[in-house]
Amino acid sequence: VQLVESGGGLVQPGGSLTLSCATSGFNFADYAIGWFRQAPGKEREGVSCFGNRDNSTYYTDSAKVRFSASSDSAKNTAYLQLRRLRLEDTAVYYCAALPSFFQCFDLASGRGEWGTIYWGQGTQVSVST
Repeated sequence: VQLVESGGGLVQPGGSLTLSCATSGFNFADYAIGWFRQAPGKEREGVSCFGNRDNSTYYTDSAKVRFSASSDSAKNTAYLQLRRLRLEDTAVYYCAALPSFFQCFDLASGRGEWGTIYWGQGTQVSVST
């Protein structure tokens, strides 16, 4: 199983980025893809979940309105569009593949971690003037 994030970079406040998560080694269409981030000195936090089976979505409060998750099952790739970026969005962003949308929801919302999770290596997003 492989998940490879890309698309991070340095952007000014108010800017946009689109992160990609290219996957292989599992049945992408049956999984949920979660996006998470970890800022320096802080714990990992959830950003969003996207269920590939039925296009279910979940966004944490920090991601609502400004971020948008999607996927392309033909390419086995998930995306996270970041808009109106703020200084506090600076973090390493990770994608994860989970067999259940509810599993992703529990992890992203802080309710708990359970079951199999496949992680990518992360991509750095830096928002700075």
